[in-house]
Amino acid sequence: MLTYKAMYKFLNDGVHAEVLDFPGTMTFGKDLSEARRLLASALTDMAETYLLHGEPLPRPNASSSDEEADLEEPIHLLLTATSRVNWVPVEAFAV
Repeated sequence: MLTYKAMYKFLNDGVHAEVLDFPGTMTFGKDLSEARRLLASALTDMAETYLLHGEPLPRPNASSSDEEADLEEPIHLLLTATSRVNWVPVEAFAV
C-alpha cells in the first residue's frame, strides 16, 4: 500500500480534490464525500495508466502541502495483482 497526500479546496459550487504528490490526479465533487470517492477512483486510474505504460509510480511525499487547501489528509493506493492469465503452450518453451 502506498500513501499519498490528498488536498481539498471548498468552493461555492463544490469541492476541488487533488493528490499533491501524484501529478495530474485531480477531480471535482459536489461535496466532500463525493470528492473523496472520485479522487480515490482517479488515483487508481492514474496508477493503472502509469503501470500499463511501464512507468514507475511517483514516490509518496508526506511533506507535500498546499497552502490554499482547506483540508489535507492521507489517501491510500492499494495495488493488487491482475486476474488476467495468459495460457502459453508448454511447447513454446521447448528448446
